[in-house]
Amino acid sequence: MLQFPAWKKGLIAVIALLGVLYAAPNVTGPWSPWEDYPTWAPGKSLSLGLDLRGGAHLLVQVRTDDVIHERLNSTADALRVLLREKRVRASSFNVDNSGLSVSFTIRDAADGDATLEAIDDAAPGYDVVRTGDTRFSLVLPETEVLAINQRTMAQSLEVVTRRVNALGLTEPTIQRQGLDRILIQVPGLADTNELKSILNAQARLTFHLVDFEQQAQAIQSGRAPSGYQLMPSIEESASGEPLRQYLVSRQAFVSGENLTNAQATFQDGRPVVSFTFDSIGAQRFGRVTQENVGGFLAAVLDGKVVSAPRIQSPILGGSGIITGNFSLEEAQETSLLLRAGALPAQMDTIEERTVGPGLGQDSIEAGELASVVGFVLVVVFMFVTYGRFGVFANIALVLNLIMIIGVLSALSATLTLPGIAGIALTVGMAVDANVLIFERIREEAANGRGVLNSIEAGFERAFVTIVDSNLTTLIAAVLLFAFGSGPIRGFAITLAIGIVTSMFTAIMVTRYLIVRYARAKKPTTLPIAAKAVAEEA
Repeated sequence: MLQFPAWKKGLIAVIALLGVLYAAPNVTGPWSPWEDYPTWAPGKSLSLGLDLRGGAHLLVQVRTDDVIHERLNSTADALRVLLREKRVRASSFNVDNSGLSVSFTIRDAADGDATLEAIDDAAPGYDVVRTGDTRFSLVLPETEVLAINQRTMAQSLEVVTRRVNALGLTEPTIQRQGLDRILIQVPGLADTNELKSILNAQARLTFHLVDFEQQAQAIQSGRAPSGYQLMPSIEESASGEPLRQYLVSRQAFVSGENLTNAQATFQDGRPVVSFTFDSIGAQRFGRVTQENVGGFLAAVLDGKVVSAPRIQSPILGGSGIITGNFSLEEAQETSLLLRAGALPAQMDTIEERTVGPGLGQDSIEAGELASVVGFVLVVVFMFVTYGRFGVFANIALVLNLIMIIGVLSALSATLTLPGIAGIALTVGMAVDANVLIFERIREEAANGRGVLNSIEAGFERAFVTIVDSNLTTLIAAVLLFAFGSGPIRGFAITLAIGIVTSMFTAIMVTRYLIVRYARAKKPTTLPIAAKAVAEEA
């Protein structure tokens, strides 16, 4: 236990140095030790949460039922078209939103097989119920309803995150709550109306044909021919100007409302973007691409062209790929734009409030006071109780606080009031391991062991107890993080980090300082041992 090879000394030095480097920007301000440094490199300070900095708080509810109802109506429309193409006479179409079903009647029972074929094409995933020979009902199963809700919430989170991040504010909190709610907290934003206007902004995705033959002339003259319009690219220069313009058809042949999914995938080892339409979008997309093979189509988001690939072949079946010189990051970004171009469902605000910065400042001052007072009391107690060994424990305590701040900064964490409480709690918990060790050392010295033997036996006896006690607390912190939300998770993070760093400083740093002192000074007695003997006498 008292052997310290070079690698252990090096490990302590490296970890301590990294803690100082990552924590330093919180005192000196953000800094960059080198240009174009990676995101994990030091240079970032802690961000303050809503309760400390003030800002806007918004809780919205996503109308997932509207998406399901739209799915039912779209299914009914698609069935009408397909049955008409198959020359099956059908009537009495009824969409039951409460029963999540679509029903209709065919006139001739002999068309039953053709009807079932049309259902397979237009309404996959439904449970088909046939009443008699001519009445059909399509029921949306519970598993599909759940999948629609999950997909709607995932897409809504993507859209909301992208829009809020566009504000350029630090560390917004965007979390799903329950089945259909989203919590949005934006520190530093003083007006919820601004946030609501951003969330309710138009984000329309459309697909247009591109005319590259007349594009150059149109750009030069600034006038588009009849039936076309000039649209800027979504890519911008450093000055904020679009990199290029496209001549696209004024009429969109399919819109993002018909898009069900988009993902970044690989084809022939190259990143591409795959997409999928619903039945109506698939029909329109297939027809237009079949008629315009060799031409170009543009994906337009909010009046800006995301990409304009060549139509290599007819895109039938409701899915296709967009090829180009994509990097993996660009393909992922493009797919995200395609998925998150528009909100899949309307959102209703059910709770909104603004937190003033004055309350946050009071919380910061109270937290700082509690932490400073707690720290000073712990330092004084350790010095008075354990003398020189208490000094070593206090050094480890200071390093522990620095490492906590450094780890939080490295993780780009947002500091909240519960987080400050977690740090203040850690101040008291950090010396608990040292107290156990010192008391074991005191007991061994009182039993007549030598200095080095007492130190070694004290660390050995206390080690298992330290690990067990901190491990149980760490498990509790992990459970708080897993099942809690918002402030509770912030408290759990700081508590968990404090447990890990305190174990390191107690088991490694304090032990190294004590062993270095004992081997350098070679004391015949220990200050804490003399106290123990006097008490027993």
